[in-house]
Amino acid sequence: MYEQALEMIELELAILIRRTTAVTTNKKIWNLDRSAYLLLRRIATKGAVGVKVLAGEFGLDISTISRQAAALEHKGYLHRIPDPLDGRAYSFEITELGTKELKEHKQARLDRIAELIHDWPEEERKVFGQLLKKFNQALL
Repeated sequence: MYEQALEMIELELAILIRRTTAVTTNKKIWNLDRSAYLLLRRIATKGAVGVKVLAGEFGLDISTISRQAAALEHKGYLHRIPDPLDGRAYSFEITELGTKELKEHKQARLDRIAELIHDWPEEERKVFGQLLKKFNQALL
């Protein structure tokens, strides 16, 4: 039974990742890729932050976060705040345009998820969310 459950989980995760990637890279619907969405959402939720902290939170190299944040800065979604104690360091803060884009993107994602699970019983929605959270936390 355990092996069957593992096989099912592995396959369903692979399908989920494939389908999610396909849907979220549709530029007609989504303006932000997954990394941009997560960075903007993190900064909007918890406030201005430097690349070192972001790299640690996302488990990525500083260079990767720097590149992703620079792309968002170029689009006008983030701006740099110089560190008053260290002239070389800075934090990123979300701009008004970034907040608007994030809000629209998040609503589109919520609308799509709502379409997919609209006929699920409330208890199943709740359990599904809790299990996804538990699984994501186990990945840390």
